[in-house]
Amino acid sequence: MSSNNQSTAKLMIQGTSSSVGKSVLAAAFCRIFYQEGYHVSPFKAQNMALNSFVTIEGGEMGRAQVVQAQAAGVEPEVRMNPILLKPSGPTGSQVVIMGKSQGNVTALRYHGEYQRMTWPYVTEALHGLMQDYEIVVIEGAGSPAEVNLKSNDIVNMRVAKEVNSPVLLVADIDRGGALASVVGTLELVEPEERALIKGIIFNKFRGEIKLLQPALDFIEERTGIPVVGVVPYFKIRIPDEDSVALNEADEKPSVSLTDQLDVAVIRLPYISNFTDFDALQDEPDVVLRYVTDPGNLGKPDLLIIPGSKNTLADLRFLHESGLGTQIHTLCEKEVPVIGICGGYQMMGRLVKDPLHTESELEEVLGLGILPMVTEFYPQKHTVQSKGTILADQGFFKACTGETVVGYEIHMGRTTMDEGCSPLFNLTSNGDSNVDGMQVGSAYGTYLHGIFDNDSLRTSLLNWLWQRRGSQRLVEASLSQAALRETAFNELAEVVRQNVNLEQVRAIMGLKAKT
Repeated sequence: MSSNNQSTAKLMIQGTSSSVGKSVLAAAFCRIFYQEGYHVSPFKAQNMALNSFVTIEGGEMGRAQVVQAQAAGVEPEVRMNPILLKPSGPTGSQVVIMGKSQGNVTALRYHGEYQRMTWPYVTEALHGLMQDYEIVVIEGAGSPAEVNLKSNDIVNMRVAKEVNSPVLLVADIDRGGALASVVGTLELVEPEERALIKGIIFNKFRGEIKLLQPALDFIEERTGIPVVGVVPYFKIRIPDEDSVALNEADEKPSVSLTDQLDVAVIRLPYISNFTDFDALQDEPDVVLRYVTDPGNLGKPDLLIIPGSKNTLADLRFLHESGLGTQIHTLCEKEVPVIGICGGYQMMGRLVKDPLHTESELEEVLGLGILPMVTEFYPQKHTVQSKGTILADQGFFKACTGETVVGYEIHMGRTTMDEGCSPLFNLTSNGDSNVDGMQVGSAYGTYLHGIFDNDSLRTSLLNWLWQRRGSQRLVEASLSQAALRETAFNELAEVVRQNVNLEQVRAIMGLKAKT
């Protein structure tokens, strides 16, 4: 373990734009260095994402750094992502600092004094990690060449300069224009910033590398910076940072799903924590699709209403789009519906926000599927939870009494009608409470990550096949922990084979592990 900042090796991954693969490459380097025996931490000063996670201490942080911490074999902590922005409207976001929500702030206000105020949290967190780890893999955001945002930068070159970190500049070559984006980025950054860029990586390459060589030679000659790697386009399941990944997701049901279950997730305008469904997507007998158009909903085997960063606005969207009526119709036809967190709240009779904690709306009628009312309060409930399955009907019948684990991130308090039967008895921070409810084939819970529980997920899929009058042919659900480890190792191997790691280590000043 490192004893001082001077002996800590740093590597920063910046991009020529958003979505070039910075998060995944940072995870790859975390896993590679972990495999080599180093104590590694990820870091990203500021994340803008609706996929978040709750740490053991109850702090909220961006999901990308959680994935990177898992790749590094360490427990996620909020220092790895001190600032998290969760968009809650067209021009505003909820600001989370060191794991705690500070309320909603407009973009105009944030990109001024408020953002400058957060810089001390960034430096304290980063230097703290450098005291405790041998290597810190730092991720930037967007592009370092955004001149309109540069004066208040707290996530790109200002971070690199703070700790004198070498930078690898990543470009997405799959979309075209990668050479111009590299040259343009280098032209727009300041000379002292450009001096920190020690290598270039072209990501998502498809084709014959020999045909690309003239372009690589040109870039090195033009910039004087070595190309340290060309990473091929690959499909390895690493959780996505944000809903950009859903843009190309299938929406319509397949014409024939005789050998696979059709699971539809409502794609809400402010959908959050859609990583809840990765475990279902990994199953070979499941087709998972995201639906925004009522005409594409069909009659799935399972309908999921996901979490939301703006529950009342998304609930109004369900009513106005016609999806709310369709969800009701599916419930009447006994199609299973599961609501998670914000989706759970929407399934009640009424959602109230009298203090405008989450939106400008004060109350919106719920879907009326579950007998309950939810009211929002300013204090956010963020905990990791573990408990026992109480429910003994539907798919829970096969796993009643078993352990369930997950995490909670919500601001609403839900009051159920008397006589309702909860799904779980949960314990968090030493306190016990019941969670969720079931009415017929409709289920709701505040617990994120429920499908990561292998036994529960197996029970659900077996039950869905039984409802079809069939037997599930898959012998057993895949272990999510084992799948994740396999994916990290495959990712590390791809990068090992296509990046000059000896050159990267030299750039970092990293000595061989003895």
